[in-house]
Amino acid sequence: MEFPTNVTFFVGENGSGKSTILEAIATASGFHPTGGTHNSVFEYRKTESSLADALRLTWNRKIHEGFFLRAETFFNFASFLERESEEQPGEALKFMRPYGGTSLHRMSHGESFLTLLKNRFSRGTFFLDEPEAALSPTRQLAFLALLHDKTVSGDCQFVIATHSPILLAYEPATIYHFGTDGVSKTKYKDTEHYRVTKDFLDAPELYVRNLKRDDN
Repeated sequence: MEFPTNVTFFVGENGSGKSTILEAIATASGFHPTGGTHNSVFEYRKTESSLADALRLTWNRKIHEGFFLRAETFFNFASFLERESEEQPGEALKFMRPYGGTSLHRMSHGESFLTLLKNRFSRGTFFLDEPEAALSPTRQLAFLALLHDKTVSGDCQFVIATHSPILLAYEPATIYHFGTDGVSKTKYKDTEHYRVTKDFLDAPELYVRNLKRDDN
């Protein structure tokens, strides 16, 4: 797999392996399996695969900064930040400044995600696993605006596993599809995410009526 653009998307059905690959690449790049920065270390239930040990990564540039964002463990990371700032009161501002200056627990899930992107992502490589899980459609558009700003004005590269047809619309981006026949590059309008969403929005009543039918 090559990453020729500043933004790369992984798409595919649930269980297709896109999050496993994302986690493995992030872990092989030196990030904690549950997310965070290179320096984020906290207790967790070990669930990651051993795939990272089998990967061989070739770099045009080494990753010195970045972040691994996982929707399901983001609460743990926010708690880690809060605990570190409480245990070292004199360093509290240092811990929280890169995250907007306040506890991420004081915001909604979606607000904390956008705050993280706006304040913490300035340069480096960022691995995001289904960031749309916390974002409304309007906030997903805000995410796209921030994504564009970070890739144009900053030294940033993003690798994102997603189901969102809104996020996938970002250009220019490389899209890898994970399917039963392996992993291959694809185009936005060829993804199932685009086609199913468009068909549904074109005729939602037809879809709902068919889903309510008693037969298969």
